[in-house]
Amino acid sequence: MPQRRVAEPDTPVFAALDLGTNNCRLLVAVPGRPGQFRVVDAFSRIVRLGEGLTASGKLGRPAMDRAVEALKVCGDKLRSRNIRRARLIATEACRSAENGAEFLHRVEREAGLKLEIIDRRTEARLAVSGCGSLVERDTDGVVLFDIGGGSSEIALIDVSRHRSPRLANHIVSWTSLPVGVVSLAERFGGRTVTREIFAAMVEDVAARLRAFDGRDRLNHIVASPKFHLLGTSGTVTTLAGVHLELDRYDRRRVDGLWMDGGSVDRMIDKLLGWDFHQRVANPCIGADRADLVLAGCAILEAIRGVWPANRLRVADRGLREGILSELMADDGVWRRNRRNGQRG
Repeated sequence: MPQRRVAEPDTPVFAALDLGTNNCRLLVAVPGRPGQFRVVDAFSRIVRLGEGLTASGKLGRPAMDRAVEALKVCGDKLRSRNIRRARLIATEACRSAENGAEFLHRVEREAGLKLEIIDRRTEARLAVSGCGSLVERDTDGVVLFDIGGGSSEIALIDVSRHRSPRLANHIVSWTSLPVGVVSLAERFGGRTVTREIFAAMVEDVAARLRAFDGRDRLNHIVASPKFHLLGTSGTVTTLAGVHLELDRYDRRRVDGLWMDGGSVDRMIDKLLGWDFHQRVANPCIGADRADLVLAGCAILEAIRGVWPANRLRVADRGLREGILSELMADDGVWRRNRRNGQRG
């Protein structure tokens, strides 16, 4: 995890909150060197806001209660600082639920936070913005995917001709699948996943990808060694942790890790060979993810089927980092730092 330090009194502070289908996450940061920032506070809690949403079409009372309690913590953290700019977003669960807007009114009343429901295009762009530093200079193309709880965003990025400072400017095609780890696991079952059930989950997602008209936009570079997949989600970070045989999850070892195709195959096969209790016992999975991780692996397998890259880069970062990068760039802090000779 980035080292957290107390911000200097005159240093501008920025904040990003992401309320997803599964998680509630907050990052508070100050700008550092151009394009970089330093985290000064953070919060993350699995709230499963989208629990039961697939069946009912509505956010359930216990799920909303869990999310509000987490958001109260976030509100206290934000109010304890002089925040220059913040963006507080909600994604698929609030986007698709019949009572999503009603829930956000409750959040404003009880937690004192006004959340913005973002559309899927914005969600895909923010995921790309958050991962720009993990796309190396000699890269030709990337398929970036963010496997969420209720939706999965996929962006095709072509940097084979030129590259501007904002990676999101190079998105040539994108899609948002209305399926994520929570919704897929609720439909197919997450505790007991046979190889037949897993294959059915993969095919469900693959059928959705076949309907994506823009999936061929990187065909001219998919075979290049300078093409790779970039995954930002709990699925790929979990796979990386299992791959590294970590005794406890360590973001510093996972973020930016490269995995080849054979390693991904072995990890998915290993997880399919474990029962629910074995998944719970793994320190990088645990009880919170044990019934979701194979649904995530199925989404990953469908993506690999369409774009069969032999390299996958793992990102323990995403929407919050994208929000912070865009807020700081738009505020001009890095330009001012350069003029003032500051190094952050």
